[in-house]
Amino acid sequence: MKDVYQQLAKHLDNLPAGFPATESGVELRILKRMFTAQEAEVALGLTMFPEPAPAIAQRLEKDPDQIAQMLSEMSKKGLIFRMQKNGNTLFMAAQFVIGIWEYHVNDLDEELIRDFNEYVPHLMKKTWEEQKTKQLRVIPVSQSIDAPMHVMPYDAAEEIIKKQSKIVVAPCICRKEHSMVGKGCGKLMETCLVFGGGAYFYEENGLGRSIDSDEALKILEQGIEAGLVLQPGNSQKPMNICMCCGDCCQILKNLNTLEAPAHAIASNYIAVVDEETCTGCSACEELCQMGAIEMSDTAQVLSHRCIGCGLCVTGCEFDAIRVMEKEEKTIPPPNTVQTYISMAQERGLF
Repeated sequence: MKDVYQQLAKHLDNLPAGFPATESGVELRILKRMFTAQEAEVALGLTMFPEPAPAIAQRLEKDPDQIAQMLSEMSKKGLIFRMQKNGNTLFMAAQFVIGIWEYHVNDLDEELIRDFNEYVPHLMKKTWEEQKTKQLRVIPVSQSIDAPMHVMPYDAAEEIIKKQSKIVVAPCICRKEHSMVGKGCGKLMETCLVFGGGAYFYEENGLGRSIDSDEALKILEQGIEAGLVLQPGNSQKPMNICMCCGDCCQILKNLNTLEAPAHAIASNYIAVVDEETCTGCSACEELCQMGAIEMSDTAQVLSHRCIGCGLCVTGCEFDAIRVMEKEEKTIPPPNTVQTYISMAQERGLF
């Protein structure tokens, strides 16, 4: 019989985002650092559907009061997700990424960071690259879009933010963990915007602070000025916007190792250069996080590497580059639940 950590690893791998096994067993080391054996056993009883503690206790054949207390404590530790609905506290499984790992932004240590950085390339290769529906997508900064171009609200960070009734900002876990081991980039730290139910969870767990939309828009502007890539959740009503750098972001870092990052990311845009206007100053090349621009007499965009973030446009003083919609656009799922359902279906989980 498998031990409880092997069972938990399999359980997490059966969630939409996956948690694939490795030959080294580093994924088990990570779980042992985060979960006690008793917590791992309880986590096996949770699904991606929110449920009250008594229903989970019945499934586990455990005392309801004891399980209710454990679930509350585990949710505060960032091992599972907690939410309120109609005055009732509900609990559900959290995926490893995006989820458990990010919920540990205040509880990092060098050993956990080391194990995570060993594991994440394997995770990206086995799940992210093979998954058609991604957890995140890339949207262009607004300054990179021509005024006449019609941009859907879900592709405009400002519009996403303005629609939110609850916003929390949290530190970027990627830049924080790199800083802790002496590899930080020094860029803006407090940049992760979380919305809705996720925002309440972050606030109650002390993972971030509540802000209004005006402050969120200011943080967005600061992130763009710092050259950060905008990655919201991959749905029309995302629960978050990440602002990422190629130095620290685990997604961008691993995408950058691929021959064709553009084929492994969800994005509806690509950069285009006006060669008659371009002076060949190379400012756009320096800003690009994916090495998608090469300099000849003018800048040349490598379409297989461009992820359509639009940062190259912000550095061009000659208005010689802009982003354009791709011919084949992908409409993101309507909400996060449908995103996870699509991911699960693609992996044959149901």
